[in-house]
Amino acid sequence: MRKWWWLLCCSALGVKAQQADRQQFADVLDIRHVVTDTAQVGVSFFSDLGAWHAYALPGQTADQGAFIGPLLMDMDGRWLSNAIAKLQVFENGKELLPANATQHYYPGLLEQRYELDGMKVHLQLLFSSKHTAMIHAAIINPGIKPRKLLLQWGGRTVLHGQQWQRAGNHLELNGNGHTFYIDYASPDNWSIQQTGAGYTAAKNIRIPANGRWEETQLQSYNQRAAKNESFNTVLEQNRQRWNGYLSAGFGKDTAQHRLMTKCIMTLITNWRSAAKGLRHDGIFPSASYQGFYGFWAWDSWKQAAAVSMFHPALAKDNIRAMFDYQLADGMIIDCIYTDSKENNRRDTKPPLAAWAVWEVFRQTKDTAFVKEMYTPLARYHEWWYANRDHDGDSLCEYGSTDGTRIAAAWESGMDNAVRFDHARMQKNNAGAWSLDQSSVDLNAYLYAEKLYLAKMAALLHLQDTWTAGATALREKINQQYYDTATGFYYDRGAILSDVQGAEGWLPLWAGIASPSQAAAVAALLRQPEKFNTYLPLPVLAADHPKFDPLKGYWRGPVWLDQFYFAVKGLKAYGFDSLAQEFTTKLLHHGTGMHDQLPLYENYHPLTGKGLNAPNFSWSAAHTLLLLRE
Repeated sequence: MRKWWWLLCCSALGVKAQQADRQQFADVLDIRHVVTDTAQVGVSFFSDLGAWHAYALPGQTADQGAFIGPLLMDMDGRWLSNAIAKLQVFENGKELLPANATQHYYPGLLEQRYELDGMKVHLQLLFSSKHTAMIHAAIINPGIKPRKLLLQWGGRTVLHGQQWQRAGNHLELNGNGHTFYIDYASPDNWSIQQTGAGYTAAKNIRIPANGRWEETQLQSYNQRAAKNESFNTVLEQNRQRWNGYLSAGFGKDTAQHRLMTKCIMTLITNWRSAAKGLRHDGIFPSASYQGFYGFWAWDSWKQAAAVSMFHPALAKDNIRAMFDYQLADGMIIDCIYTDSKENNRRDTKPPLAAWAVWEVFRQTKDTAFVKEMYTPLARYHEWWYANRDHDGDSLCEYGSTDGTRIAAAWESGMDNAVRFDHARMQKNNAGAWSLDQSSVDLNAYLYAEKLYLAKMAALLHLQDTWTAGATALREKINQQYYDTATGFYYDRGAILSDVQGAEGWLPLWAGIASPSQAAAVAALLRQPEKFNTYLPLPVLAADHPKFDPLKGYWRGPVWLDQFYFAVKGLKAYGFDSLAQEFTTKLLHHGTGMHDQLPLYENYHPLTGKGLNAPNFSWSAAHTLLLLRE
């Protein structure tokens, strides 16, 4: 990533160069780890530039001189090694052991410093491309005498089925569909030996008095490093790029820069470049959870809205990645993987794509991107009414392509929400089924989509075919889903549901509620026994008999996307103090909001404990949106 790109990005976003400095944000995440199980990915680690491999810092003294990993990713994640390249230094036949060691994780950079019998060692790891990480080692001799040393890089794989091969001055490790390469920037005089599952690369050196020695090892996954670049040049490019991310992501001055940095680092570590069946770059929901090694539709919309603030190109590609698989009838499928045979076409996800595209436009003013996406968005929007409106009343239902209720629940995004417990399936056409209840959140999203599509049409000087439909839909939503007795919105089947959940505040986010309806919803959200819990806004009211945050998934935890929609909606109707109260509680009580722990998939509303997948992308995205807005 060259300096001109960073300056252009900052200029487009109205950001002053050097506004942020990554050196101020050491260790916002604790990424120390020891590999004991190759499949254990539920920890924090570092990746960059869309790479499909990642690293951690040493979690034990014995691993000083190495960076932990790499973790290799494809359809799942596997640690190749605890330390595939550890630097050992020998003098007069005796190994010199590290002392006074420090290590840090900066945005975009891992670093270790330690001493070896009067000498100083500085190790750094960064990514130079989507395939290659560079490990730079410097040994400084501040003494008055030269030092003659034997250096040895070494490591071994703990992943079964791998086989080393030496090819000239580099090593290849092949197996299980993975190829991993180790090269040296200065290949001369390295004596490379293979020893079963391990290798060593040794060299004799002489460091003069008050002198230094430097070397760069290149570690590449699935494609060998294309060229031998100067580490110092790449380091400066890396620094400028990451300072650009932070400057753009921070926006106006805020007291939450460390948390915002964590959000940006989380999203970048979950970034994967186009590979195999994934035709554009995108973002995993979490690389720290084995079930999330792909791209999901509404995750992508939410991620793109936040990423557009600091990396617009990635935000656009995250949206394009899902539209690459748009079906002939206009449907956007649920999720996609490197192995396209595993893609889930049984359902879609809630329609937030137009919102995401408009958020990208708000940040970039890129009319060409809106033009590119307008027709696919319109086709997707129209698909809902052709395939998810069983009775033709212009109020849609969640459903599936295979007639299964589980896929219909997935389509809502709220997989096991209590409101679907008694729903049944009904056939619409040969490849479309609906639940026998229409959902207020779905139709609120569709209302918002109509308004965003109307804005896009105006921008592109096209006829507005959307606003009239939005006006009619708003009236229907308020008539069909709002209950005056309780002052809340509910799904409707044969009768109005009595389940109070996150779906009930979506009409405020979409701008559907009248001022009096919004006031009634705000009054209900304010109640501690329902939604104003220790960490506010659980997706199911806390007084519901099936409220179960710990085991319930969508039956009680706080999800930060729904939290964001509630706060955004409250502010839109003038309930700023309540919105701020909720946000303050989140920032004070939520795991990862003020410590070195990761941001989680969801949160326990009574304790603030993070639940389920760590390093969750849409939690990072919506936290960043909250802090920026």
